[in-house]
Amino acid sequence: MRLWRDTSGQETVEFGLLYAGVLLPLTFSVVFVAEMLWVWHSVVDFTRDGARYAATHCWESDGSNVINYMQSHVPLMIDMDQFQSAGQASIVVQYYSRDPDSGQLVDFTCAAGDCTTGCEPDVVTVSVANYQFTRFVGFFRLPPVTIPSFQTTVPMEGTGCDESGNCVP
Repeated sequence: MRLWRDTSGQETVEFGLLYAGVLLPLTFSVVFVAEMLWVWHSVVDFTRDGARYAATHCWESDGSNVINYMQSHVPLMIDMDQFQSAGQASIVVQYYSRDPDSGQLVDFTCAAGDCTTGCEPDVVTVSVANYQFTRFVGFFRLPPVTIPSFQTTVPMEGTGCDESGNCVP
C-alpha cells in the first residue's frame, strides 16, 4: 500500500484559486472595515472633544478658536490630514441661545463683541462634515466612502473668562 500518491498538482491549483478568490479578498475586507470603523470612532470622539472645548472657552462669532484647537488636536488616525489646515473635511461651530418666549434655540449674536464676559450663548454645536474615507481607494479602485456628518451639542459651561474678566480664546 502506498501512502504517498502521485498527484498532478490539483490540490495546489485548488488552494491557489481558493486563496486568491476567497481568502485574500475576505482578509482585505475585514481590514478595510476595521480601519473604517476605527476612523468612524475617532471622528465621533473628535467632535465631542471640540464641543467640550467650545463649551468651556469664550464665544467668537466665527468659531475660529474652536476650529484652530480642533485642527491642532486631530487624533492619530488614517486620513487625519483631511481635518488639518485646508483639508476636505469641514469643521463647523454654531452657537445658540434659548428664545425666552418660545423656548426654541436660535442663532446666538452678541453686540458686545467676541470673547467678552457679557457674551455667553446657551448651547454650542460642533459638527464635522464632508469627510471621505479614502483608504484602499487607489489600490482596489473603490469609490471613497462618505462618512455621515457627525455633530455634538452641549450646553455652555462658562464664558472662558477668569474672575478678573480676562477671557482666554
